[in-house]
Amino acid sequence: MEFRIIARALRYVVIGVFALWTLIPLAWIVSLAFKSYAEWRVSYFIPKNPTVDNFLLLFNPQELLGRYGVMGATAIIEPATKPLLNSLIITAASTVLAVFVGFFTAYGASRYRVPGPFTLFFTLLTRMLPPAIFITPIMVYYSNLRILDTHIGLIALYSAVTVTYAIWILKGFIDAIPIEWEEAAMLEGATPIKVLFKVVLPLVRPGLVVAGLFIFLLTWSELLFALVLTNINAVTLSVHISKYVGAVGQLFGPQAALALIGSIIPVVIGYTIQKHLVTGFTFGMVRG
Repeated sequence: MEFRIIARALRYVVIGVFALWTLIPLAWIVSLAFKSYAEWRVSYFIPKNPTVDNFLLLFNPQELLGRYGVMGATAIIEPATKPLLNSLIITAASTVLAVFVGFFTAYGASRYRVPGPFTLFFTLLTRMLPPAIFITPIMVYYSNLRILDTHIGLIALYSAVTVTYAIWILKGFIDAIPIEWEEAAMLEGATPIKVLFKVVLPLVRPGLVVAGLFIFLLTWSELLFALVLTNINAVTLSVHISKYVGAVGQLFGPQAALALIGSIIPVVIGYTIQKHLVTGFTFGMVRG
């Protein structure tokens, strides 16, 4: 009995320490986002004079940076509007393309054993190796194709890197659908294409949501490829956050404010995905 009480107490202690370890940095970012310039480097947690200037600076830096005595920073900081839109466009397009290709590949692998178990497993290579290995040849290749610093370049790369998740998640869902249902539809006169879109696709809709949301989260927070392959036109939100550091110092408040804005969509999606994501991976392990 005493052992159970000690074990339970230890469990709560571990959970509490882990929660603090995770939540304190997030809480500090929220606090820093609402601190005035004079309070950026102070140690107290709750702002004495809360302000939204850090958020306004993100979209109108020329007007507000003068208050901080760092006018030289206007040369290295642009409004966050374009990077935010770039991230939304690139992430959404990459997700749709990866899920689209992944669905048809997963269906072929599940029903026709194409392209084969080895080739299907080989798609995981893009996630087994560090991304830094691929970055140099990709940069040279993109330079020859003249798609450096373009939306198309990042969309194609992100889709290629994340499509393997779509394949394996959706294959688990497709494997769970009895093939007899498709055969029954064909006996009723449905063509294979009609079976695919009228029978399989509606049943795999939860898997499409799982794969799409999971890929969206991965692409939204990616930094290395975006940092090396973009400069002006296709800069994403994660890259733009790093630009608040320069010869004038580090603008902690705007960085925290932008991190807070950039976290809203992943937090909402993460909350939505948690239940379905477990189901998707469970299907893949049991039936794949």
